[in-house]
Order: sequence, then structure tokens, then C-alpha cells
Amino acid sequence: MNKYNLPELPLEAWEQSQITLHLWMQIVGKIKLAVMPHQNHWWHITFKVSTNGLTTGPMPHPEGNFEIEFDFVNHHLHLNTSWGDDGGFRLVDGMSIATFHSRVFEVLESIEVKPKILGIPYDHPCDEPFAECETHNTYQSDWVNKFFQVLVFTNNVFSEFTNRFSGKVSPVQLFWHHLDLAVARFSGKRGPEMSEEATIADRIAYSHETFSAGFWSGDQNVRGAAFYSYMYPAPEGMEKNELKPEKAWWEMGSGSPMAMLMYDDLLKSENPKQDLLDFLQTSFDAGKDLAGWSDELLADPHFID
Repeated sequence: MNKYNLPELPLEAWEQSQITLHLWMQIVGKIKLAVMPHQNHWWHITFKVSTNGLTTGPMPHPEGNFEIEFDFVNHHLHLNTSWGDDGGFRLVDGMSIATFHSRVFEVLESIEVKPKILGIPYDHPCDEPFAECETHNTYQSDWVNKFFQVLVFTNNVFSEFTNRFSGKVSPVQLFWHHLDLAVARFSGKRGPEMSEEATIADRIAYSHETFSAGFWSGDQNVRGAAFYSYMYPAPEGMEKNELKPEKAWWEMGSGSPMAMLMYDDLLKSENPKQDLLDFLQTSFDAGKDLAGWSDELLADPHFID
């Protein structure tokens, strides 16, 4: 273990737990989608890293606010309200997607919240309806806590990176549809018109020029946790610029350059925080001037630690 207490996170060791957790999060995420007023770039549907896990943050209710939090320290799902009616249940191995779905809606019914959601996974290999899915029911609490510790580290580094920019910048937030923790900067200019094949979701997410960076724990294609960053639209030649640290590289598989850094390589670093900051900064610098982003968007150096 290094000085940042970063654990190893091999996907093969906890992949079944990751799948279960991802689907649980999609259920709660769709609840937030159903009750929150719209915000640009889908920021109204995301989760934030909390002291103990991931939280929806306050959501509106006729009597005030309610909040749902995944507690990955005590392994509990909490429902908290602004008027004191709290509830929840333990997160345990063996709890299927269907059982979790049922229990969440039972808790919501206790405070008279009855959101209507599309009860199927979004863009996920599992396509079983939430209310019927007994296939996935693995919850390895130790591995989930390790995943959370990586989120805490990443959240803190991403938050520090935001203070280097004075323009429009997103919160550091977890997008539950693909299970990635991300932060984004914006040039202030509208993005290019997308093709007719583009989804409404993408049209909203990429309405403006953006630089986005994120972390995700791996999937069927990328068999390990990784950090990434990209610019939309990507300026020509961006990928010719050098990245730091040395293990970072440009991935061109999608036809547009994406900077990549594997989490396992960061674990080998003597200073993982600085290496991650360098990765974010060099990948941003690689496209900033080529894309014509104004230097006025950079933060006053007096406010940068």
C-alpha cells in the first residue's frame, strides 16, 4: 500500500460485484432522473462522492428534500429526509437486482415517493428487467470498499484539477449509466452540429465544446481500471503531443484521440497524485491551443496551490 492508501483493483477479482453494483446504481440513478429538474449536460442525474460512499444529493419532495446514499464503509443503503423520516437496508452478498429493486421502492413508498422509471438496464450487457433479474447477486464488500477508496482519491485529484480553470467547469460526478467518475471543462462555445444518427443523450451532453476526463473500473473491452481524457470536438493533431506520465498513451480506436492511463501503472508511481495531475494537464494542453481555447479561461495563478 502506498502513501495514498491506493489498493489494487483487478477487474477479474470483483467483476461480478461490479456488475451487481452497477445495476443497483442504475436503479437509483433512474429514480433521480425521474424526480429531478433538468440541468445542462445531464448534471441533474449524477451521484457525488461522499464521506462514506456515493450520494444522489438532495432531491425534491413535497415536504422538503430526500436523499439516497450508497454507504460503502458500513455497507448500507440510506434514505434520509429533511423532516427526519429515515430508512434503508443492508447491502449484502446474495441480494439480487430484483430484490434490491423491490426494497428500494418499498423504502420510497414509506415517504410517499412513487417515481416511474424505465425498469431495464441502460446500455449494459445485462438486458433483464430490474424487477425480474436474479442473475446478478454478488456483493463482495471488501472489493466494493477498495473501489470506493479509488473513487475518493480520484475525486480529490479531479477537484484539485478544477481550480486551474476559471471557465465553466462541471462538478466531479459519477455518471451511473457507464459507472465513470468524471469532470469536464468548457470553452464557452457551442459544439458542432451532430449527425442525425446521434442520440438525444449525446446532443445534450455535447452541446458545447468540452474537455472531459474520467475514471472507470474496466469493462468487457478494457480489462482493467483506467483514467481517460478527450476533447470534443478533437482538434486535428492533438494526439501528436506528448503525454505525462511516461506510461500514458493516445488511443485512436474510436477515430478520435483519447488519452489513456491504466490505474495499475499509477499504482507503481512514487507520487500517484502528481502523475494523475500531470496526465490531466498534459492531455488538456495537447488540445487547448489547437482548438482555440482562450488563455483567459485559465485560473489566476494566485489561486492555484
